Amino acid sequence: MRATRILLVINAASLLLLAAAPVVAHHSFAAEFDSTKPVKLTGKVTKVEWTNPHAYFYLDVADEQTGKPINWSVELGGPGALVRLGWTRTSMKVDDIVTVEGTLARYKSNLANARSVVLTATGQKLGAASSEGTR
Repeated sequence: MRATRILLVINAASLLLLAAAPVVAHHSFAAEFDSTKPVKLTGKVTKVEWTNPHAYFYLDVADEQTGKPINWSVELGGPGALVRLGWTRTSMKVDDIVTVEGTLARYKSNLANARSVVLTATGQKLGAASSEGTR
């Protein structure tokens, strides 16, 4: 009887943790990014992650003082929102040169939330489905 009760409590606790995971995983814009700190970055794409709840891409940006590349993480909206703005999974590829306008993170270095992305080779400007306007 006691073992059954313990197992029941463990299962209930596990279900509560699983149910809370999506809430913990998502964040508000204002909690992570500072809208008073705009940023403009130009660099070479090193990785693209087309995932929910946010897509990310990474780019090497030359340090203004040393010229050495610094890898930045750039958050976009979710894939569904990006598709509605004209994106496809292949809109941005590794080695593409892009310019990003967005907002710096509050507490993490080399992280930004994109408002727009310009693909340098074509000049195409794509919205980034930023959550900045929905604080």
